[in-house]
Amino acid sequence: MLSSNKKRLIIEGNIGAGKSTFLKIVNSYLDIEPVAEPIKKWQQVGEHNLLDKFYSDIKRWSYTFQSYAFVTRVLEQEESAKKALSNFLVVERSVYSDRYCFAKNCFEMGAMSELEWELYKEWFSWLVDNYTVKPTGFIYLQTDPEICLNRLKIRQRQEESPVGLEYLKRLHDKHESWLVNKIGISDYLTKVPVLVLDCNKDFESDIDEQFKHIKTIADFYNLDYKINSLSKGNLNSYIEK
Repeated sequence: MLSSNKKRLIIEGNIGAGKSTFLKIVNSYLDIEPVAEPIKKWQQVGEHNLLDKFYSDIKRWSYTFQSYAFVTRVLEQEESAKKALSNFLVVERSVYSDRYCFAKNCFEMGAMSELEWELYKEWFSWLVDNYTVKPTGFIYLQTDPEICLNRLKIRQRQEESPVGLEYLKRLHDKHESWLVNKIGISDYLTKVPVLVLDCNKDFESDIDEQFKHIKTIADFYNLDYKINSLSKGNLNSYIEK
């Protein structure tokens, strides 16, 4: 049975926007249950690294990867929801960005055939409509593709070495289309609130930038601060503003 009693906020953003780092920061200050992207599951499918296979031969592995990404995302959320003490799950990326950004991009690039795309959309709609918990809201880390590329180079994840600027630009446009302009998405998704954060500045090492984002999220979604975080730096001054 799905754990539908938990509210779910989704952190969305391009590759290299800083979602993993941002999730850790949010978890440091707010009373939430973090749900990281299941990258390790993609890297260790038996003896295979599916993430590496995808980037090495996108045309061969697009449909396989997107199918497995869907399953692992849903399982990761449900496992976290069962053990969560907080009423809020904050999830790193979702099946919706898979559908409206990554899988769609694979099809438009010719890496997914028309038949595979039709099959994907058909089972995606059926499963999402009947067997997944709808999100409470999205937190979109809006970041320029050039900055995403620089952050990718810094983190040096081996599988992502083929990712270039043009690929990031295509994904950026698709994130903007569905999260900001809400074009071509399901009717119920158009009603889900989206908090857009400008994340071009370095929030990993800039404490003031962290506090600004945390207060914006807490106010927008009515989240509680963690008691042990109130003594950190000048967070109190941000809360009082």
